Amino acid sequence: MPLQSVPLDHAYRLLNHGPTVLLSSAHGERRNIMAAAWNMPLDFDPPKVAVVIDRSTLTRELVEASREFVLAVPSRDLAVQTLSAGTRSGREGDKFDALALDTLPASLVAPPLPAGCIGWLECRVIDEPHIQRTYDLFLGEVVAAWADPEVYSDGRWHFPSERQRSIHYVAGGHFFATGEAFAVDAGRQA
Repeated sequence: MPLQSVPLDHAYRLLNHGPTVLLSSAHGERRNIMAAAWNMPLDFDPPKVAVVIDRSTLTRELVEASREFVLAVPSRDLAVQTLSAGTRSGREGDKFDALALDTLPASLVAPPLPAGCIGWLECRVIDEPHIQRTYDLFLGEVVAAWADPEVYSDGRWHFPSERQRSIHYVAGGHFFATGEAFAVDAGRQA
């Protein structure tokens, strides 16, 4: 079987299948929201996550000042707002207002929960100055987690409609939605 060569500047696209998230930040009277495709879980107990936040963004400024952030999982219903949150700057005005995104109060951190999402993680920054400066990588301890019970219950996602599936950014304004779930019995072919 011949293999397809992938340019190295696109190599990340082979692994970037996790859900794109909206990252909410706040400090003082300022707040912001950005899209983040480069994020991942790191640990179970205590739960930890990692997310890349570019040093030139307002989000980075607010996260560094507050030491808190929210990762929210948007559904296909929020794809337009998610793409827009990732392509415009919060320095030009309040992106929540510009994107007509309502918010819910978080329980333990200052940044708001973007309404309309299907999952939310309230996080506090774990100080790792070297990786923050060198790689723009922030680690966070998850201090509270929430999900829409219509799409998440009994420890599993179940998507009653196509519009409620999580979205995954693959570049150039293109997403794909979470596919069909299936179970595998150990020792059997899927």
